Amino acid sequence: MLYVISLLLFLSHALANPFSGQVTARDANQFRTWVTAEAMASEFVSRLNLTEKSAMITGKLSLGVGGCIGNLLPIDRVGYSGLCMQDGPNGVGLADLTSVFPSGVTMGASWDKKLIYQRGVAIGKEFRSKGIHVALGPSAGPLGRHGLGGRNWEGFSIDPYLSGIAIAASIEGIQTQGVQTCAKHIVGNEQETQRSFTISQNGTRIEAISSNIDDRTMHELYMWPFANAIKAGVVSAMCSYNRLNQTYTCESSAVLKNLLREELGFQGYIMSDWFATHSGAKSINAGLDLNMPGAYNAETIATGESYWGGNITTMVQAGSVSEERIDEMVRRIMTPYFYFGQDRESYPTVDPSLAYSFAAWSNVLDYLPTPIPKSRDVRGNHHQLIRKIGAEASVLLKNVNSTLPLKAPLNIGVFGNDAASSSDGLTFIKHFEIGTLDIGAGAGTVRHTYLVSPLEAIQARAKKFGGRVQYILHNAITAAGDFSSLFPIPDVCLVFLNTFAAENMDRQTYEADWNSTLVVENVASMCPNTIVVTHSAGINSMPWANNVNVTAIIAAHLPGQESGNSIVDVLWGDVNPSGRLPYSIAKNPKDYDIPIVNLTESQVTSPTAWQDDFVEGQMIDYRKLDSAGIEPLFEFGFGLSYTTFGMKSNLKVKQLNSHLTSKPDPSHEVQPGGNPDLWEPILRVTTTVTNTGSKEGATVPQLYVSMPQGSTPEGTPLQVLRGFEKVFLKPGKSQDVTFELLRRDVSYWDTSFQSWVIPKGRFSLGAGFSSRDIVAKADLELNLVDG
Repeated sequence: MLYVISLLLFLSHALANPFSGQVTARDANQFRTWVTAEAMASEFVSRLNLTEKSAMITGKLSLGVGGCIGNLLPIDRVGYSGLCMQDGPNGVGLADLTSVFPSGVTMGASWDKKLIYQRGVAIGKEFRSKGIHVALGPSAGPLGRHGLGGRNWEGFSIDPYLSGIAIAASIEGIQTQGVQTCAKHIVGNEQETQRSFTISQNGTRIEAISSNIDDRTMHELYMWPFANAIKAGVVSAMCSYNRLNQTYTCESSAVLKNLLREELGFQGYIMSDWFATHSGAKSINAGLDLNMPGAYNAETIATGESYWGGNITTMVQAGSVSEERIDEMVRRIMTPYFYFGQDRESYPTVDPSLAYSFAAWSNVLDYLPTPIPKSRDVRGNHHQLIRKIGAEASVLLKNVNSTLPLKAPLNIGVFGNDAASSSDGLTFIKHFEIGTLDIGAGAGTVRHTYLVSPLEAIQARAKKFGGRVQYILHNAITAAGDFSSLFPIPDVCLVFLNTFAAENMDRQTYEADWNSTLVVENVASMCPNTIVVTHSAGINSMPWANNVNVTAIIAAHLPGQESGNSIVDVLWGDVNPSGRLPYSIAKNPKDYDIPIVNLTESQVTSPTAWQDDFVEGQMIDYRKLDSAGIEPLFEFGFGLSYTTFGMKSNLKVKQLNSHLTSKPDPSHEVQPGGNPDLWEPILRVTTTVTNTGSKEGATVPQLYVSMPQGSTPEGTPLQVLRGFEKVFLKPGKSQDVTFELLRRDVSYWDTSFQSWVIPKGRFSLGAGFSSRDIVAKADLELNLVDG
């Protein structure tokens, strides 16, 4: 009951704030300088008493001001109206009349910097128009060490370079609209199982999984994309639930101070993931700036019990925390607020319907006052961009004898429960048996206003040329081999499979859901022209991939609300797919699978039993397959097209710095992203790509770097991605493609020197169309003045 009372009290404030106006380009570009914003934040702090400062660093859940998933309370005395934070990385979480954008994994599969940025701009517009100050995303953690990780789909790629480029472009796009971004989850949150502590049957507190990561792997793999995020100007960061090397990340000075602040030059504020704060003075002194959502746990939301809050006064009085540190925390939180001009009247007020949409999700809508406020429609024309991304990011994995694009088949068969409209609603909280999947569940999900299913889009297309569509949607029927309802046998059979994933749970198998293998095999045995489309939250095994009757395969991932339209655009050739795999697909998942640690059935009694040693170092996904000499089914970076492309076999390579040292200058002041020397271009690599086919289309030339053997430590991958560009070409046309490599791109992390080091010796550069399709090569030895 206290929960409901709290909700009603907060709603009274939310309903008193009408929308203050539409966003204009001029409003969005009225940013202050960081120095000016810091000065304003310092002046703001000087006007607060300690109780008010405590409230500024201790959040409130969505049953708070504005109805957001996280809030900082207003302080009317100083004219501060509060701060609204809302999920998530794929659009405005839980709200009504917002767009469901393609998920992070789909953007990784696009390999398209421009589209990733445009998606960011569109997401930023929707957050701003809802009056939200902080978008809780984008995500580069989990990176995807475990192929079955439940939140892998929120991020972009298993590869840190691709993930780093994508998170940076997303941040830049969102923040053009004056909306703060939050890079998450830092760091090592690679599985959902036991991500936080639990209480055993005998009352023992069993601590969260400890991700035990060595120094070099941390730098070259898991923290790599977050360096890109900080360089791109992200203004907040979220520490993750798990422990890292035995310490909760939200109270780890090694992460919060040493890595983020001192090494990477992060100037924004660090917030905890929701209920990931487990201490008072310890977490504050370790570098945590904001405790979200403030309460101990979900059960204490209504009472307001917190490690921080009112306890901060006691901490300061006892000397366990200094008031100067509290001032610093508030200043860090408020600087982005002033920097983006979120204090100005032109910034929209929080949409009062947010509280109601969250209440509906929480099943307490009946307790709210009526009438329900009208939701602010912020979707604009974003459906067009969503449809475009969904089509272009589709990965064509197989296309025998140019099965695709389809012409005008008069008898089309559609199979699989993923082809249908959802039978159980449009907000994905659990795995629905019937219904197409365009997004996962949890903090990264978004409330639909509509979802175009493949079946309805195929029926609409077939109607244009007089085609008929037969279908069987229940996988159970297809898996049983019951095709009695079909006559005659279709000319082409389209099988739609899905793979669900969600926060707080990890996947159990690489196989697509709902008896998918038998579904494909039975359809293919009946239909010699079978096309399989997967809508998946991650990597799938494909034991049917080499079936001769499976003539085409498309991995469409999680494309957002225009899902059916996007896939029809690809199937009929309105769009030439140009997606590439952001991970590898192994012939046997055991070839690269790192099992999720699960002691749930082990009657654990030790509080620290959950340990995950990252003994593989950097050898995950294609790096593991390369090092072990294992041939994948479909390699990292792979994707086909409806046309063909070629590349010149020679690479032009030029060293850009004639005074290059093996290490960055330690005297340089650390800037956002780290030592500025790390971001200096030192190599320019050029190749030429040609469309050798008969259709216009895009390809993704990729650059891989192999470090010198003998001068790099054990555990160095055979090759790593260090450049890519998406290039659109008409038939017969060519284009030069240039990759600029930064110092960090050709360096490794030396644990002895605690510095990035360019190794001595011969580098090998390879350009091509995937990690296993290297067309052009060049070897060089960098000229080092100290070498």
